[in-house]
Amino acid sequence: MELKEIAHIKTGFTQKFGIPRQSGLVDELGYIVFTPKFRNPTYIEGITDYDYLWLLWGFSKNNSLNGGTVRPPRLGGEKHMGVFATRAPYRPNNIGMSSVRLIDVIDDKADGNILVVSGVDMLDGTPIYDIKPYIPYADAHPDAKGGFTDYLSKGSQIEVTFPKELLEVLPEDIRQSAVQVLSQDPRPGYDRNKNRDFKLAYHGYDIVFCGTEKGLVVTDVKFKS
Repeated sequence: MELKEIAHIKTGFTQKFGIPRQSGLVDELGYIVFTPKFRNPTYIEGITDYDYLWLLWGFSKNNSLNGGTVRPPRLGGEKHMGVFATRAPYRPNNIGMSSVRLIDVIDDKADGNILVVSGVDMLDGTPIYDIKPYIPYADAHPDAKGGFTDYLSKGSQIEVTFPKELLEVLPEDIRQSAVQVLSQDPRPGYDRNKNRDFKLAYHGYDIVFCGTEKGLVVTDVKFKS
């Protein structure tokens, strides 16, 4: 089966480090730009009747899976689990799936209809292979078991100290989402006890931070010219 790229998404994540580990954890906006073949408005007729969409997309910067197990970051990066019991990005077929909120549809003269979505967990330029509506009665299972993620929740965030003078270096419209990204603790589990600086590339800025006993502290913000 040959997958056809129907669109790509524009996001503020220019490298893999720091991308939220699940969709919906951060209020990050994404802009879905269709390829010329799929810009006819008939393809999205009725899409604004839905609040959420499923995106099927490709891990375009990952290596192929080697073996049947992976090391989930949320388990500290040390424990092995079967790839099909996780959402790890390294898979037999590099296909990802995300549930995102549909915010708006923009009519752009150059690129046609662009879908504005929030809660994205994708690298800038990620290819999208399909879009399906999220249907609450069929897709929501609030009482389902969540495996090793049951002890995690959307509220399981860490404290972020972001000095005001550094936060104000960022454009106002991305300040809140930058704090949200950091509060998810983007560090690999095996690096969290190391006393060193980390650098998050976000919307053209480098956010430098380090870990403390209480959480994360931002030490510098630089615009990448």
